[in-house]
Amino acid sequence: MSALLLLFVCLLLGVAVARFGRPPAGIVPGINWWVIDIALPALILQLLPQVRFEAQLWFPAVSMWLVVGGAWVLMALAGRWRGWSRHRIGALVLVGGVGNTAFMGYPMVQALRGADGLPLAVVADQLGSFAALSTLGIVVASIYAGRKAQAAEVLRRVFTFPPLLALAAGIVVGLAGGWPASVDGVLHAIGTTMTPLALFSVGMQLRLKPERHQWSAAALGLGWKLLLAPLLCLLLGRLAGVQGEVLAVGVLQAAMAPMITAAILADQYGLEPPLANTVLGVGIVLSLATVPLWNHALG
Repeated sequence: MSALLLLFVCLLLGVAVARFGRPPAGIVPGINWWVIDIALPALILQLLPQVRFEAQLWFPAVSMWLVVGGAWVLMALAGRWRGWSRHRIGALVLVGGVGNTAFMGYPMVQALRGADGLPLAVVADQLGSFAALSTLGIVVASIYAGRKAQAAEVLRRVFTFPPLLALAAGIVVGLAGGWPASVDGVLHAIGTTMTPLALFSVGMQLRLKPERHQWSAAALGLGWKLLLAPLLCLLLGRLAGVQGEVLAVGVLQAAMAPMITAAILADQYGLEPPLANTVLGVGIVLSLATVPLWNHALG
């Protein structure tokens, strides 16, 4: 509950500062840089070495990739049919495809499924959502931002993306036995800055009421992220014979609201930031009801 309270407080603080305060120029890009290039890699480096892998753990990770891939296919087809701009399609792929599986996913999974579900949530987050954001997310952002980058340039952006470098390093460190306690403490302290700063940044840009021309796009993005994507993952799990907590946590993580970092990435690449932040804000509010409903349906 304290984690969810922190979410609301930081969002509301950002909204209040944007409306009534006098923040310095460039504060949002500065915060976004810290979140993506410093705090998020530190969080990955701290958590990933603690994960212990088992056979069925493919499902939570693969489910997150399925959500991103499905979003890309759906938004591209809808965009062609509706005549949407490339920036709009790219924004919807990012915020409709990458879930908030960390600082919403961790506390909600722990609250709904107990402490045993938390390691599974970390697998879905680190090897699923963050890995997908660090690779497919950069590719999508580059393509739909209209930057005429060659394949080598896109690959350079992918393989120099700090969270992806942290992901690779975290796997190596985990295989080597983990961090010393002192290093783990430093990484934890830096990583804890991610949640309040990211939520504050989003709060400063938050829009809960789409413009009239954004309604259909926002509805499609949220309908996929909160309803269709978890349903697809549930069907995949059933067909593959996945059961118990592994199935439940994979579906719940697929049902989480859009990832804040995905909206920040859309903002950095100029992919219709107002729409991305609207889908993000509305998705966070709605997911507080839809995720518990999914948990009830899973039993």
